[in-house]
Amino acid sequence: MTVLPLDRESDPVRRGIIAAINRLLAGTPHRSNGRLNVTQLAVEADVKRWHLTHQHTDLKDQFQAEVTRAEAKRTAAVQQADEYAELKAENAELRKDCRHLEARLEIYATALNQLALENAALSGRDADAAKVRTLPRSRRLP
Repeated sequence: MTVLPLDRESDPVRRGIIAAINRLLAGTPHRSNGRLNVTQLAVEADVKRWHLTHQHTDLKDQFQAEVTRAEAKRTAAVQQADEYAELKAENAELRKDCRHLEARLEIYATALNQLALENAALSGRDADAAKVRTLPRSRRLP
């Protein structure tokens, strides 16, 4: 990932700083620990820190701007990943609820079908009505 092009620069120090910026932003440091700060940029470019803070301030500012943009992208990606995880958890919960409701619906459909068969048998609309007997009503005590 090349953030800053090298072709416009003829000064070897500036070319080294730009190459270091590109390596740090790409996550492939050669000399530094890879942290995205001016000190590590100086280590990566193999220059003194004051070169960046006093002589090449434009490159330092560009580096800091790119670091800010990269951090914003990373934050947005983390936020999207968190939102995705939340949506996956919500989806799993909704699927669980749906399975529960489908099981209940099957029980209610079976009970309703059984009641419809009993009603048809008791009203004489069914040839198998003789097989169904009504239970005596229980007397309620006063």
